[in-house]
Amino acid sequence: MNQPLFLQPVFQERIWGGTALKDQFNYDIPSDQTGECWAISGHPNGQSTVVNGEFAGKTIGELWNEHRELFGGHTSPVFPLLTKILDANADLSVQVHPDDTYAKEHENGELGKTECWYIIDCDEDAEMIFGHTAGTKEEFVSMIENGEWNDLLRRLPVKPGDFFYVPSGTIHALCKGTLVLETQQSSDTTYRVYDYDRRDAEGNTRELHIEKSIEVTTIPHRNTDVQPAVEERDGVEVTKFVKAEYFTVYKWRVDGHASFVQNQPFQLASVLDGEGTLKVQGESYTLKKGNHFILPADIETFEIEGQLELIVSHV
Repeated sequence: MNQPLFLQPVFQERIWGGTALKDQFNYDIPSDQTGECWAISGHPNGQSTVVNGEFAGKTIGELWNEHRELFGGHTSPVFPLLTKILDANADLSVQVHPDDTYAKEHENGELGKTECWYIIDCDEDAEMIFGHTAGTKEEFVSMIENGEWNDLLRRLPVKPGDFFYVPSGTIHALCKGTLVLETQQSSDTTYRVYDYDRRDAEGNTRELHIEKSIEVTTIPHRNTDVQPAVEERDGVEVTKFVKAEYFTVYKWRVDGHASFVQNQPFQLASVLDGEGTLKVQGESYTLKKGNHFILPADIETFEIEGQLELIVSHV
């Protein structure tokens, strides 16, 4: 085959969503409360579909099950990663995710959820909730029961270009006015700790998962300082943000012409800005902002030309 797999994303409406996915990426979104673009996904709750080549019309899940050779024969029972773009038009709930062991036991075999965020854009005074102040489980429970949210939750300012690594067990929330590319384990398990007592269109509050949250939260909070490593070579600046248990994530800033060797079983790529051309074995593919694609195992070398910025990940 030796072809990249370009993908049609799936969009998810959320109480906190907005129109940034249409405004910034020109996506055809289902409503003015669209919170998530599941850009590269093999998760049953929203599967991306291939739009080019011999596998056009196939979902990532189908390819994972029927053509594992495209992914270097990787042994995970499910496609292991999920790339999203999130439009936090309002504050997300304060939440925490379980690890693999807990999720397998309590969530029907679902993977746990370690994730990371690249801040694409945000309001000038934007912030996020990352971690908590409790020193012990007893203190954590007491502060939740007494509604001491301002004292419990740690807030950090954010700016475009920031990167955050969010292991399972970390209390977190994106806040109003942030647009984020998220790379995560392929999981849709979220435990809500606090949702600002807000109500949906029917006047109902959303379900909270206090007991499970208490069971899975890391106490005390552990900081995850990201130390990006930047490498410059002909035509491209490669920033490695994180190399962790479940994924490695990079930013590629291409300026001109760059050649690449595929040294992973497969790679996931999202074009965040600019435009250019991807060349694979004499074939050219147009790249523009909002494109998402997989470079499968049988692509050994490739070239990118143009002025563009991509977020790239692999297992």
